[in-house]
Amino acid sequence: MNEPISILLVDDDASYVDFIHHQLTAFQQKAFKTTWVNSGKATLEVLSTNPSFDLILMDYFFPDGNGVDIAKEIAARKITIPIILLTSNKDFRIAIEAMKYGVEDYLVKEDAVDSVLPRTIVNVLERRKLNRQRSEAEKQELLTHKANEAIQELIVTMCHEFNNPLAAIKISTDILLRQKVSDEQKSMLAKLNSHILHLEKQIIKLRDLNTAKASPKSNGS
Repeated sequence: MNEPISILLVDDDASYVDFIHHQLTAFQQKAFKTTWVNSGKATLEVLSTNPSFDLILMDYFFPDGNGVDIAKEIAARKITIPIILLTSNKDFRIAIEAMKYGVEDYLVKEDAVDSVLPRTIVNVLERRKLNRQRSEAEKQELLTHKANEAIQELIVTMCHEFNNPLAAIKISTDILLRQKVSDEQKSMLAKLNSHILHLEKQIIKLRDLNTAKASPKSNGS
């Protein structure tokens, strides 16, 4: 069996906490491990020593604050654990405000019956996992793009650095070939000239291939 889903359960109503435990235990598709605290202060104290919970399941109302305030403080501490907020009313203004601070979902307590709560937890975690994978893929794509750009710039620089001295050598070789030199020297200069021409052609091929890769593909009409 996979590791149980680790949940920090934040609610000051002991009877509702028992109800949640029952709902999670009855769900056979996943196992859950809960740590219960009953105040916003206790929530922050636990997270300061153990920020590795898979999810925070948090009531909205507390004697020492509310769920949005706690979510805001959690976000300020750079803790990125997904949060599900539980409320006793359908005030969606609370939900909209809460989403700004890492709250992934919002459930009315009376609706969190049967498998609704555990399925919501699983869905939130799956969504967070997919978002993380997508973010990582986008990051990797960006790194690959930047690496390709660096290679293309290096090729352009290399072609430029080769062309200048090759041109100078080619001019000097042509001048020498028009002078009175021995047959052996003339043969060596001719070979050198041939090699320069071959190298120039390879540089042109490399430059053209680099240009083609750097240019966006045009759509066929």
